[in-house]
Amino acid sequence: MVSERKEGIRQLRIIPWQGSGGYYIDFEEEVYSAYSNVNLEFDTEIFRFSYTSLTTPNSIFDFNMITKKRKLLKQEEVLGGFDKNNYETHRIYAIAGDGTKIPMSLVYRKGLKKNGNNPALIYGYGSYGATIDPSFRLSILPLIDRGFVYAIAHIRGGQINGRQWYEDGKLLKKMNTFTDFNDCAQHLIDKKYTNPEKLFAKGGSAGGLLMGACINLKPELYKGVVAAVPFVDVITTMLDESIPLTTGEFDEWGNPKEDKFYYYMKSYSPYDNVVAKDYPALLVTTGLHDSQVQYWEPAKWVAKLRELKTDNNLLIFHINMDYGHGGASGRFQWIKDTALEYAFIFDLIGIGE
Repeated sequence: MVSERKEGIRQLRIIPWQGSGGYYIDFEEEVYSAYSNVNLEFDTEIFRFSYTSLTTPNSIFDFNMITKKRKLLKQEEVLGGFDKNNYETHRIYAIAGDGTKIPMSLVYRKGLKKNGNNPALIYGYGSYGATIDPSFRLSILPLIDRGFVYAIAHIRGGQINGRQWYEDGKLLKKMNTFTDFNDCAQHLIDKKYTNPEKLFAKGGSAGGLLMGACINLKPELYKGVVAAVPFVDVITTMLDESIPLTTGEFDEWGNPKEDKFYYYMKSYSPYDNVVAKDYPALLVTTGLHDSQVQYWEPAKWVAKLRELKTDNNLLIFHINMDYGHGGASGRFQWIKDTALEYAFIFDLIGIGE
């Protein structure tokens, strides 16, 4: 068995030891994640793999490589009457300014009409070569059950299309990450999935940097933005080598003590590019004990936005006095954070429950 990627989608390829007859396991859906599970026995016809998608809870299968029959061993239970057949998931592509095709993974309820009037949430990260594979997310059900389109933008700076995809979104090519995301948002609007009065964006940590840079570039695309523990004061932080993470991050952002990196960082650093203009509504969250993006970064950013922005849109800054960078600990505490984000979004488009 060989694990591969084709157009960013994981493929599981079965290759016989002798002769021809190799094949790929068919997963039927356009967008999914599949990967090898624990396989301790070498001399066997059975291959155990895990499978999930934006419509399918985490599942474990035994697959007979000779007969091609599979047996579901276990699937994550979803309470409340969830039925995967009520949803559909697709892969679409936006075209970046340089002609690059940027993949997006979508999920929404079946029967959704592409009339430009649906609310939508687009999520992105795009740093460190982190690949955001499409997988089942219990937390998005309250959105898509209320008619939202949920999109993951697989922008450069991640690694879904291989190492070069990462190299083209870091250091002196970092701007590609931000323009890719905005191009994905524009594509959702152009293809009538949503409109700027109902389109929301979300990202955290380096994804919060993404949010800040994107709204500096094209604030008119978004009704509201959720920026969680956002890395928004790039130059100040990267100049402080007493912070344990800083020098190790030079490979990602560059060393601002070198002119070429300093001026390039300054061209996209969210804090340094806030100007007097209209911005979308914002929910900015952080934790007092965050050791990776200290709370004063988003605090400075919010203060500058409040001073300079020319709109009357909502700007909420929430510092949790108990959390660190990873958010709430505990089995159910994350629900409160998600509820805050959705209350912010629902209020902006008049959803009352």
